[in-house]
Amino acid sequence: MSEESHYRKLENMMHSAPIVKLIGAKVKVSEGSAEIVVPVKKEFFHTGGALHGALYFLALDNAAFFAVNSMVKDVAVVTTRFTIYLMRPVSEGKVRAVGKVVDSDRSQFITESLLYDSEDREIARGRGVFVRSNIALTEKVGYK
Repeated sequence: MSEESHYRKLENMMHSAPIVKLIGAKVKVSEGSAEIVVPVKKEFFHTGGALHGALYFLALDNAAFFAVNSMVKDVAVVTTRFTIYLMRPVSEGKVRAVGKVVDSDRSQFITESLLYDSEDREIARGRGVFVRSNIALTEKVGYK
C-alpha cells in the first residue's frame, strides 16, 4: 500500500467516528503530522460563552494521534499520556490543530500539537505519548 493510500484511509477512519461526525471535524494526514479543523459552534460552549476545553483536547489529541498513526501502518495507536495547556478562549470561526511526532523509539511516540484560532493565534498546546495497540487497522475501525 502506498503512503498516500494509508493517509487517506486514516482520514476516512477519523471521519467515520461518531464524535467526529457530531462536531464536524476534518483531518488531513501526512508523514509524521496531521491537521484537524473543528468548527466553533455555540452547542460546544461552556457557560462562559466560549468553546469548551473538551473540544480543545479532542482537536489536539486527534492531531497527535493521526500524526503517529501516519507512521504505523498495521495497528491503531493509543494515547497513554497527554498534557494540555489552554491559553485563550475562542467563541467564533474554527480551530485548527497541527500535530507532529517529535521523537520515537521502539515502544513509544512523543508528540506535540498546537491549536490555533481563525486568525492563526495560538490558543492551546499539548504534548502526548502514544503506543501501539492491538487494534488492527481494518475496515471494522473505518480504515478503508
